[in-house]
Amino acid sequence: MLKKKLAENPARPVLGTWLSIGSPDVVDILKNLDFDWFVIDTEHSYISMEVAKTMLQVLGDHPRQTPLVRVGINDQLLIKKALDIGAQGIVVPLVNSAEEAERAVSYAMYPPSGVRGAAGTRASRYGMNLGNYLRGANRDLVVAVQLETTRAISSAEEILATRGVDIGFVGPTDLTMSLGLIDDRNNAKVIEAMQRVVKACEKHGKVPGTMAVSVEEARKWISLGFRFVSLASDAKHLIAGAQGFLRL
Repeated sequence: MLKKKLAENPARPVLGTWLSIGSPDVVDILKNLDFDWFVIDTEHSYISMEVAKTMLQVLGDHPRQTPLVRVGINDQLLIKKALDIGAQGIVVPLVNSAEEAERAVSYAMYPPSGVRGAAGTRASRYGMNLGNYLRGANRDLVVAVQLETTRAISSAEEILATRGVDIGFVGPTDLTMSLGLIDDRNNAKVIEAMQRVVKACEKHGKVPGTMAVSVEEARKWISLGFRFVSLASDAKHLIAGAQGFLRL
């Protein structure tokens, strides 16, 4: 369970990867490696909820790896569906204000903490474990909000003070674009903005997260204090592996 892992050892980073290809076989391969979590990306991929459900079924109830779904937008229906198919957390893109963060938490939580509707879906063994699921869902759920614009960075304190938010996730590529720097993600302005999120997370007891596109970048983000770090993506791993062989 990701929440327990984060709470038990605050100094240890938890490492995962993004799943964007949509292949159950890719999931079946990667689940054998030492990732702490996976994010199934339904924002920047062609993965439907039905395919995401199949990928979650392949992952199964792994005691060590936590599956999350990145929804395409901060939307009640999308968040509800992602959780109903068995995601143990959500990643919500482009959260720019405390109000938007509160909305994401509300959509993800059952009453009285939120407005999520209850049903006998895959998450509760199709209703066979509904009571136990309803009692523990709000406690175990991971809510990650993405801060990836200059507006979000300026509102980081308010966003990360939001009750129910667990992870403040910086999207370095979109943040770099928002800063007008195109692809210069190593620019000092980007690093400064990312450090603001780390400090706001530390102040409000939240976990700072981000995406690394290389081993060197992952080490740099961890040294800056990021604890929820994505080690690239399934597509990146495929490309890197092929390129490695082509250098023979």
